[in-house]
Amino acid sequence: MADGALHGVNLTGWLSLEPWVTPELFAEAGALDEDALLKGLGARNYAEVVRRHRNSFITRDDFVRIASRGFNAVRLPVPWYAFGDGAAQTIGFVGCMEHVDDALDWAEELGLKVIFALAINPGGPGRGGEATHDLADMRLSRERALDVVFRLSKRYASRMGFFGIELADDVVSQRRLGLTLTEGMPVHLLRNYYREAYELVRHAAGEEPVVIMPDGGIPGGWGRFMAQRHYRNVWLDCHLDRRPTTRVDVSGPSGVRRLVERNSRQLREAARAGMPVMVGKWSAALPIADSAMTPEGRIALERVFTSEQIAAYEKAPAWFFNTWKTSGLLPGWDARVAMATFERGMIV
Repeated sequence: MADGALHGVNLTGWLSLEPWVTPELFAEAGALDEDALLKGLGARNYAEVVRRHRNSFITRDDFVRIASRGFNAVRLPVPWYAFGDGAAQTIGFVGCMEHVDDALDWAEELGLKVIFALAINPGGPGRGGEATHDLADMRLSRERALDVVFRLSKRYASRMGFFGIELADDVVSQRRLGLTLTEGMPVHLLRNYYREAYELVRHAAGEEPVVIMPDGGIPGGWGRFMAQRHYRNVWLDCHLDRRPTTRVDVSGPSGVRRLVERNSRQLREAARAGMPVMVGKWSAALPIADSAMTPEGRIALERVFTSEQIAAYEKAPAWFFNTWKTSGLLPGWDARVAMATFERGMIV
């Protein structure tokens, strides 16, 4: 394992709601995302649902269990409306800085490091609202995103548990396919946002916190961007929990290992940018269900998939399983289930 590497879990679906993590919160309103949930419930009922969920879904006990399992870090998605002012207050979203403070307090008490990930998805589908072309298909402008990055960095600049900040959660980058362009964030706008955010983090918190950039699904598209001497403590993040776009035969261990090798190639490709590359999200979920596979056989293969990934990512400066908790105990995604049979020594 890399010296001082972070091995942790995401806290997805806690401070900003995710229907795949807690579908029961969305069922009554028939909503598929948090924007629709707010509209469906109305501001007052939505605020009550969110407060109740945040107070109970992740608590200090979860942090104790995370540390006892051998993890030494958490990756915490923080919504853009975390401070609860400005546009967030106008729209009806509920701030959550007291919970972010709690998370850092618990982490420091237990010796965990925290990476904050601004829970925005530049280029992602279906956000609309107040989107501007600066951060396409998002609810806020680039200036608002930069303001939250700056305020988070300044607030926690002197805290021991604050390891770094990721400038977005998921990014969909625009690509050229033949004569057409795919949907997504134009890469030159994404680069501009990353540069500006880097400078703000350094102004607010100095050179020690790591600044992390999602690769946007194009691991080979960063050349030596921000690898120059002027930039310090900059990492690239590859998310390896996405299902492959082409069919992969994972009916046996050899197929699972080929899938892991595909992920390893993606990491090697990203490393050519000259920056450390972390794995911000990975899971134990196999991409395709085989109707002939027994439940026991699938569990065994997912264990192989998990152990092979742990070995493949050992040289990365950090990896984070997605995620710590789901209300339905999803076996390939909930670390309490997927990692339960693994010895602490395999994680540490």
